[in-house]
Amino acid sequence: MLRTTLHRLSRGLLGEGTRTVRLPLPTTLSASLGCDAVGVPARHGFRLMARLPRTGCVFADDDRWWWIVPAGSDFELDWPSPASYVAGTSVPAVRPRLIHWPDDRSPYTPPIPFYLMVCQLAGTAPSWAAEAPGTVPAR
Repeated sequence: MLRTTLHRLSRGLLGEGTRTVRLPLPTTLSASLGCDAVGVPARHGFRLMARLPRTGCVFADDDRWWWIVPAGSDFELDWPSPASYVAGTSVPAVRPRLIHWPDDRSPYTPPIPFYLMVCQLAGTAPSWAAEAPGTVPAR
C-alpha cells in the first residue's frame, strides 16, 4: 500500500490544490470490490472501448475518459503514461458524464485486458511483479 501511495505521489496524482470531481456510479450497479478509475486521453477512448471484451462504466469530459476498475487494480502494476490511475472515484476532471453503461450489474472494466491495451497504446511492455508479496516461490 505504501509503495502504491508513494508511486501516486511521484506521478503527481495526489497533488495539493487539484480540483477533483467524484464520478457518480449508478446506484443499481454492484460495486462490492470498491472502485478506482483509470483515465486516458479522450482521443483514444473509442478505440479502446471497441477492442475491449467487456466495458464497465465509462465517464468522459473534453480531455479524458475515465474507466471504472476494481479497487487496487494498480497493485504491482505500473500503468503507463498517458494513463492516469486514481484510487477511488474522485478524479481531476471538469463535468464528466457517464457515456457507457455496462450490460450487466457490474460497473467494472476488467483491469488486466485494459492494462494490456493501455500498454500497447503507450508502446511499452507490461510491467508487473513476478510474484505476489508473501508467496512462496515455485520450485
